[in-house]
Amino acid sequence: MPKPLWAPWRLEYVQQADELDRCIFCDPEPALLVYDGELARVLLNKFPYSSGHLLVAPLRHAGDFGALTDAEALEVHRLAGCGVDALRAEYAPQGHNLGWNLGRAAGAGIEEHVHLHVVPRWNGDTSFMPVLADTKVLPEALERTAERLRPHFAR
Repeated sequence: MPKPLWAPWRLEYVQQADELDRCIFCDPEPALLVYDGELARVLLNKFPYSSGHLLVAPLRHAGDFGALTDAEALEVHRLAGCGVDALRAEYAPQGHNLGWNLGRAAGAGIEEHVHLHVVPRWNGDTSFMPVLADTKVLPEALERTAERLRPHFAR
């Protein structure tokens, strides 16, 4: 008999995925905010692909990638680079995925505010859990991850 695996944090996302009453990028949860720049901010993904999954978004509410100013695009990418460095220093991943999901068909969970994903990866991190159980096992609380990453952006 297999043992049950509980991932209660996923229920909130499943139940409210299409019912956001605010923009999480314009009004982020303080515990998930890692850094505020002049034109962009870094926050943790509340429903991450892996531990340390960062989201980098312009401060200005923009749903169209082409609407970003050159300065906004530059700061988003600069902060993504800082995120890669911070993740490398704190978690020693063996690689990273960086990507924009533009539009629902491309996997955007929040289409109304463009954002760049910075996802740390480790060899073998795609285990049987996401394949068979649609579950990610995260070994650290999001609040602790934010605490570890914030000092790297203060430099």
